[in-house]
Amino acid sequence: MRVCHTLEPVFDDPNLIAFGGLPAVMTLAEQAGLHDLVDEHVTVPGSAGANASVKVPAIVAGMIAGADSISDLDVLRHGGMGRVFTGLRAATTLGTHLRAYAFGHVRQLDAVAARLLVRLAHVSPILAGAEQVVYVDVDDTVRETHGYRKQGAAYGYSKVKGLNAQLAIVSTPLAAPVIAATRLRKGNIDSGHGAASLIGDPLAILRRAVPTTPGLVVVRADSAYFRHDMVAAATAGGARFSVTARMNKAVVRAIAGLDEAAWTTIRYRDAIYDQAQQRWISQAEVAEVPFTAFTSHRKAHHVTARLIVRRVQRLNPHTAKTQGELLPGYRYHPVFTNTTLTMVDAEAAHRDHAIIEAVIADLKDGPLAHALSGKFTANAAWLVLASIAFNLTRAAARLASPTLGKARTATVRRTLIQVAGRIANQARRWRLHLPRRWPCPRRTRHPLHRRPRTTHPRHELTNRPTGTTRNLQWKSRAHRRIVHTLTRHRGSAASKNAETVTYE
Repeated sequence: MRVCHTLEPVFDDPNLIAFGGLPAVMTLAEQAGLHDLVDEHVTVPGSAGANASVKVPAIVAGMIAGADSISDLDVLRHGGMGRVFTGLRAATTLGTHLRAYAFGHVRQLDAVAARLLVRLAHVSPILAGAEQVVYVDVDDTVRETHGYRKQGAAYGYSKVKGLNAQLAIVSTPLAAPVIAATRLRKGNIDSGHGAASLIGDPLAILRRAVPTTPGLVVVRADSAYFRHDMVAAATAGGARFSVTARMNKAVVRAIAGLDEAAWTTIRYRDAIYDQAQQRWISQAEVAEVPFTAFTSHRKAHHVTARLIVRRVQRLNPHTAKTQGELLPGYRYHPVFTNTTLTMVDAEAAHRDHAIIEAVIADLKDGPLAHALSGKFTANAAWLVLASIAFNLTRAAARLASPTLGKARTATVRRTLIQVAGRIANQARRWRLHLPRRWPCPRRTRHPLHRRPRTTHPRHELTNRPTGTTRNLQWKSRAHRRIVHTLTRHRGSAASKNAETVTYE
């Protein structure tokens, strides 16, 4: 392919917008009541906190469009964006608003994020299958920082200077993960610190978001969260737990007591590359033994459950010294759990805890590419808003297509959000013209992506504070799917009697 003309770029068109899918996603936020929730819960004092219900959605919209810093939020003020949205603010104004947050205001944003996720679950099937089984995964990551003016930045377990972000995500076998709770901590904090209080948020969200009683709820975590308060919080919330056990003396004794006939061979669905052994592994062995954990605590804190152990034969002689000499020839991975699944299924389900790494990678590929401010609370507020933007993008993608609802955020942004469009007024109707033959993936061209009937109410978008409305007709099939579904829920997203939508 070659350029066939000599082109001279001129930035002079007032009707073009670079994010043709952003109005649909922000309409979803309006249907879920984002503005009302911010008005109700966020009370930042002073002029910097004025009009929080305008500034917070503006920051979220910038993140959905791909902004990863305060200056990037200026992408909202180009072309015809002022004719599509009201309340646009300069990036400096939004940055001043973020820096006015204190710790209590960040917790107010947490309340907004939790309630918004509950309402999104009523509009979009982002928690499909929660009536059978739900997984709550907890983990943390270090966001690397540079310089000496970042509050809270320190060297932690990863030997990298930065801030520690703790996440709790919710997923089902039928739905991709969404972020249920976040905490930003100083860089040198223990990974499991505060996990007990964090666990309560996603469990409360599930009780409100799932119409019926949630089915099996399993809290999964790695060995950094193998502690009594974490297990006690999961149990108190009515959930099961599945936590990687540390190889302490009690766990080693339990593994040593396993009979050789107790091991069952399993095969991985996909081969796994073991960095320690520098080879591909396609099979392993598992065994189970009853185990009482936390015996160093008082007797009331002792927990008896199942210890499921997976062992992989160690063939690389250079790694022979990495795991003592008690059980030479194998590497052991114990899991402490009280789930009712079979031994093989419980071990396989615990390995799926790695899904949280995909969420962390998505965040670091988007809003968390930088720790944008030197003020700790501004970065904490940014993390909460990043989770809101992530959930909104996931909900919109799930409305467009079940397959696209499981795609990476970058894929959703490229397919549904970053679509160039032109605003035009034809026959007293405002339309957003999108590119002809837009190469949406074939999986989004579902038969339900049909043009709404002429008798169906159009997608309304408030344009002026006086209440003037404009109707946008969407040319892309994936966008029509979002709009078609949203119009069926106008005004009823926050109601318990909202219309039920059947998704094929």
